[in-house]
Amino acid sequence: MPALLVVDDEPSILIAFQRAFRRGPIQVFTAASAAEGLALAEQTHPDVVVLDVQIPDQSGLDVFRQLRQRDARTPVIFITGKATTDTAIEAMKLGAFDYLFKPLELPQLREVIDRALALSRLMHVPAVLAAELDTIDERADAIIGRCPSMREVYKAIGRVASQDVIVLISGETGTGKELVARAIYQHSRRASGPFLEINCAAIPEHLLESELFGHEKGAFTGADRRRIGKFEQCTGGTIFLDEVGDMSPLTQSKMLRLLEEQRFERLGGNEIIQTDVRIIAATNRDLESLVREEQFRQDLYYRLSVFTIHLPPLRERGEDLSLLIAHYLRRFNRELDKEVQALKPEVLAVLQGYSWPGNVRELQSILKQALLQATGSVLISGFLPTVLGHKNAGTSARGAESAEEFGLRSFIDERLAAGTTELYAESVKRLEQVLLTRVLQQTGGNQLRAALILGITRGSLRNKIRELGITIARTVEGGEEAEE
Repeated sequence: MPALLVVDDEPSILIAFQRAFRRGPIQVFTAASAAEGLALAEQTHPDVVVLDVQIPDQSGLDVFRQLRQRDARTPVIFITGKATTDTAIEAMKLGAFDYLFKPLELPQLREVIDRALALSRLMHVPAVLAAELDTIDERADAIIGRCPSMREVYKAIGRVASQDVIVLISGETGTGKELVARAIYQHSRRASGPFLEINCAAIPEHLLESELFGHEKGAFTGADRRRIGKFEQCTGGTIFLDEVGDMSPLTQSKMLRLLEEQRFERLGGNEIIQTDVRIIAATNRDLESLVREEQFRQDLYYRLSVFTIHLPPLRERGEDLSLLIAHYLRRFNRELDKEVQALKPEVLAVLQGYSWPGNVRELQSILKQALLQATGSVLISGFLPTVLGHKNAGTSARGAESAEEFGLRSFIDERLAAGTTELYAESVKRLEQVLLTRVLQQTGGNQLRAALILGITRGSLRNKIRELGITIARTVEGGEEAEE
């Protein structure tokens, strides 16, 4: 259960926090003085701290500095009266997460605390690299895979993590770019410092510049006070810029200067601010194509791509799918209090035959949906969402079918309707196409391993591949070449 520490000398504030979160999954600790708050922080190791700017026995800034010395990764939210905003702004410069005005509005308070808890989790929960399931710490977020392309990802993380250089992570949506960014941060020399994540596609264009660089009071309509941006707030730490390809041209221009000089100006200001941040960027877009189309600055692309890590889509990762299924079954069993220990063969066939456009994130969603429906210890196809294209057991007298079975039956029906007189030979050929394609997907294109599984010679497999017109995407694995 995440822990929240509230330090404020007003009893009504402490009571309000206890009431506000008494039914939620957050454990609240309260302290009425700086000394008591620091002692509780040492004992409870809170995930987030809410701190009053004015405390009788010490200033809020002094308490904040001591909290930062203990653990700079713990988000601290200041609460303040209007007369003390300068102190709160100074705290933001030093790395505070946010500040709120009294009287506190409960919806805003919950939203800010939820964001702070999410950020705290990113910094404290390990993002581990695991080729085998038995090496995974259940408390960690794991990057799982042992296919050749994932092993290259692990090597790349190891090479670059300790080097204080910019990293660009590319890959389709849902492939795990955030986990890779966290792994780089947690194995870097800045691991004891803050880590901030910013999704450039989720923030409106006119607000992103303010979010990154801050603004001065009066810089635009609604700018009623100075705002400290993430690059100033995160000095000494790491910033993860997700979906960096969605930045506007103006923001790209300011980003280029920051990457070159580690200097910038707040929006509406002329003060030069020096910072010290490491940038990890990610994108699901082809930045080279955007450069050619003049939608992304070429000089910024060169700055960002000093070291690039590409994450493969799930459909190209072969037997990693089975590893991921086993891992998430175990994890979601624990989270949802289920006891599913196995999958029916037709369920595995459906999962293996699906193209996974949403990648690992979609796999997590599908398995969680299936487990919520599941009863007993075996997962059957009737529990799978219909988006997978399988036939639900409740809609057919024959019961559930795998995607391959459904496709084969449809093929037979089509040939019967066409009046064929060679249905046996046509059906055998179609079945061979399905069988060989599936086995080659399982082995990542390795023909030697595929032949062993099928119980035929490698020469026979080669002949069948040519005869059936099967294309192999992967060409090399484990030293054995899988010929096109």
